[in-house]
Amino acid sequence: MKSLTMLLATMLKELRQIVRDKRMMVLLLGVPAVQLIIFGYAVDLDVDDVPTVIVDRDQSPLSREHLARVLADGTLDPVGETRDLEQANALLQSGDAAAVVIVPKDFERDALAGRTGYIQVVLDGTDPNRASVAGSTVAEYFARQGRILAVAQMKRQQSTMRLPPTADVRSRVLFNPGLKSAIYMVPGVAAILLMLITTVVTAMGLSREREAGTLEQVLVTPMPGWVLIAGKILPFAAFGLFDFILALVVGPYVFDMPINGSVPLLFAATGAYLLVTLGMGLLIATLSSGQQQAFMGGFLFILPAALLSGIMTPVHSMPGWMQVLTLVNPLRHYAEVLRGVLLRGATAEELMVPLSTLASMGVIVFAASTYRFSKSMR
Repeated sequence: MKSLTMLLATMLKELRQIVRDKRMMVLLLGVPAVQLIIFGYAVDLDVDDVPTVIVDRDQSPLSREHLARVLADGTLDPVGETRDLEQANALLQSGDAAAVVIVPKDFERDALAGRTGYIQVVLDGTDPNRASVAGSTVAEYFARQGRILAVAQMKRQQSTMRLPPTADVRSRVLFNPGLKSAIYMVPGVAAILLMLITTVVTAMGLSREREAGTLEQVLVTPMPGWVLIAGKILPFAAFGLFDFILALVVGPYVFDMPINGSVPLLFAATGAYLLVTLGMGLLIATLSSGQQQAFMGGFLFILPAALLSGIMTPVHSMPGWMQVLTLVNPLRHYAEVLRGVLLRGATAEELMVPLSTLASMGVIVFAASTYRFSKSMR
């Protein structure tokens, strides 16, 4: 009971100190909500409205019909039409256009005669994702039209012969039928923000007390070390859980993010994740001589973790040696759990590997940081 009283008193003192610091309160409560909304809208991997110049050198009814159809889905946004290839290339060079679709002369005549027609697409490769999507949009459309024309021609010329079998591909998208980037990105962004807030704020808060000398004053009291550490860490853990709940509210109501899995499983994974982030904050505080060093140390940890998490770019697209590094990144495993539970409705058995890895990291990091904290305070 005496230890519990000390723990509650330490937590209450820490909470009062946090609440009195208006900048800290804004960082803990206001910034996560604002950043989650901003990043949710700003980080958009959907490719549409690609500025496109049309070079129709045939000017036939068939060429105009196909160009109208290929532009109809909104991926390509026509910003100009010309017959001058040099003018079209100049628009690419200036950045006013990202794609040029060129229909050659005699396109209609070749199509009606059953000869192969060629459509050229010139792309701005400075944005590889946009270029590949724009190119594949044109290629898929004309490939589909080519198959339709081939089947029609065979029916006309070989009506007594049996047509070769064809494949009718019909895609069905699960978990994110609209293929919205926000639904995919919001869980990852929430994981990054949770790491940012808990790690940096914990490191800066403890470093501030060391600078002010108040931490040494507490150490001379007859208080067990675990009580002091728990009293300092638990308030930040509470704010971290609050930010996580905030993400669960903002995601579905603002970005239509589904919650298909177990919410208790999400909280269990978040608890293990907070052990890692808070432990890293505690460890950085023991290695820093002031708040400025603690702030920089937090970002030196967070930036590589975000880049190697697979949130922005798939892990399997990284070099082999770099994929090995991602295995010790807690952000990667937590993002896998969030996306698995929220989007796919995955169970604990299906996510056993990232969950067990995250829990092991939490125990190891927090044990190492508390040991280092105890050694540094002697």
